[in-house]
This record gives sequence, C-alpha cells and structure tokens, in this order.
Amino acid sequence: MFLSCLGRRCFLNNIIYTIKKGVQFILIIFLLSITVFYMSRLSPGDPLASYYGEGVKRMNTTQKLEAMKRLGLNEPIYKQYISWLSNAAHGEFGISYKYKQDVVTVIENVYKNTIILGGLSYVLTFLFALLLGIFCALHEDKLIDKVICKVGTVTTSIPPFWIALVLILIFSINLKILPSSGAYAMGQSKNHVSRIEHLVLPLAVMILSHLWYYTYIIRNKLVEEMRQDYVLLCKVKGLSKKKIIYKDCLRNIMPSYISIMAMSVPHILGGTYVVEKVFSYPGLGTLSFESAKYHDYNMLMVLCLITGILVVFANIMAEVINDKIDPRMKHSGGEDEWNKNAVTLK
Repeated sequence: MFLSCLGRRCFLNNIIYTIKKGVQFILIIFLLSITVFYMSRLSPGDPLASYYGEGVKRMNTTQKLEAMKRLGLNEPIYKQYISWLSNAAHGEFGISYKYKQDVVTVIENVYKNTIILGGLSYVLTFLFALLLGIFCALHEDKLIDKVICKVGTVTTSIPPFWIALVLILIFSINLKILPSSGAYAMGQSKNHVSRIEHLVLPLAVMILSHLWYYTYIIRNKLVEEMRQDYVLLCKVKGLSKKKIIYKDCLRNIMPSYISIMAMSVPHILGGTYVVEKVFSYPGLGTLSFESAKYHDYNMLMVLCLITGILVVFANIMAEVINDKIDPRMKHSGGEDEWNKNAVTLK
C-alpha cells in the first residue's frame, strides 16, 4: 500500500514538473517573439528597400504609403504583432521581402546545410574532446599534457573568424586545394564529394574554436575523479591507471558530461551561425544575418524563433538532466539540505 501511494505521488510530481517546464518554455518563446518583433520594427532602416529594391527611390509619398499598406506595415506595431501572431498560429509566416517567396519555402532550401554543419561539429567536437580529455588525464602533468594544454588555451583565445580567414588564406588562396565558400560546387548539390570538400574548412574552424573548452572540462573532471578514495583502493588492488579511468572514472563523469553536452547547444549553434557567414555557407546563420541587414521582418521572426526554441529547449533539457542526476537540486536549500542529511547519517 505504501509503495503504491509512493508510486502515485512520484507520477503526479513528474506530471507537475513536466507541465511547469512546458509552461516555462511557451512563456519564454512568447516573450522572445514580442522582443524580436518590436526591436526589428523600431530599428533604423527601410523594409521597402528590401522588397522593392532600387524601385523604392522612384516612389512618391502616396506610392510608399500604398506599399506599406500592402505589406501590413502601416498599422501600429502592437496591431502588426497581433496580426502576425494570429497568422503564425495557423502556420502562415508571410513572405520574405528579399527573396519574394514564402518564408518557410526559403528556410526549407537551406536548413539541411545548417543541420549537417552544426550536427557534425557537435558530434566531432565532443568525440574529440572526450578522447583528448582522457589522453591528457592519463598523462597528467607530463610534457605532452602541458603542451596540449598550452596549445589548447591559445586556440581557444583566437576568434573563430580569424581562424577561418587564416585557413582560407592557406588552403584556398595559396594551396588552392579546398573551396573557400558555399556548401557545394555550382550545380553539384547531390555530389557528396563536393559537399565534403566544402565542409572541411568550416568544420575545422568549429572544432578548433570549441574543442579545448570541453576537453579541459573533461580532463579536469577525470583528474578530480582520480583523487577519490575508491581510486586509491583500485590502485592498491593492482589495477592500472588506464583501466581505472576507463572502467570507473569515465563512467562516473558521464552523467555530468551528458549535461554539458545539452548546455553546449547554444554555444555550438552560435558558432555555426558565425562560421556560415564567414564562409558564405548557405544556412540558417547566413539567412539570419541577411534578414537583419535587409529588414526582412518575416524571415527574421521565424529564424529567431527557431533559434530561440532550440536554445531554450536545450537549456531546459540540461536542467532536467541535472535534476535527474542530482534530485537534491530540485529542492530549495540544495547543498544545505545535503549537509543536513549528511549530519543526520552521522
């Protein structure tokens, strides 16, 4: 009977917890949409120039007012937002002022490029970070560990766009072995070799600019884990350092590592957007810069919401993972409650 009540209570708590996170997610995205909508429309610039190009210079005042009315830009901002929100609720996000196409259609043509670049960067960065972190922990305070730490610190301090420019200068301009822009050669969208060639430099920049940050976290966590009492016991039993790290330490830090992976999504995503712009890589990042530059309001709104949803969802998932790893963090008092429980156990 007690176990049954406990199970129902746990189930109810999980439902309440999920609802809270859902409401939190919706509220943040709603506030984000309001902020982006107002900031974009209050920023200096003429959206008509994005839609009509040079033709806007030949318009008189009456024609400009008519053009504003056709685009729905003549109403007060709050009415524009209500209209946009109503249309968005029905899946209608308007047309792109710059591309003269439906916003969703334009995004569908490039979002896969961002997924490929961002996804590969994410996987390879954490894979290499894990391997390099283990290697440094195995050779703690040795020459190779010190050299990797110094080199890693230097590469992390260099801005990604500068690394990109140096790689373009070396491999694209001087050696002429790798392309410097685009996602594939002209008319070669289905050529996998061409796609891989165009991914090499952007991927290299992404990995070099993010790798050491996560490697250093993993290295320090493993080194800290190696100071625990159970490791000393394993050493007394005759287990090698390598076996202890792979069998025990690595398993103990993996929950924290997974949490770090969830929290890093905004970090990797932001880096992807910057790299896309530097390499003229057709993706969501390039579209975001162009929509902001040309006051393409409809495109900007959708791209900001997509980015916001990814970032907020990743942060909430990281929080959920942390709560699952250490349920004590859900309660007020956190560390104080843990200390109180420790005293009780004594």
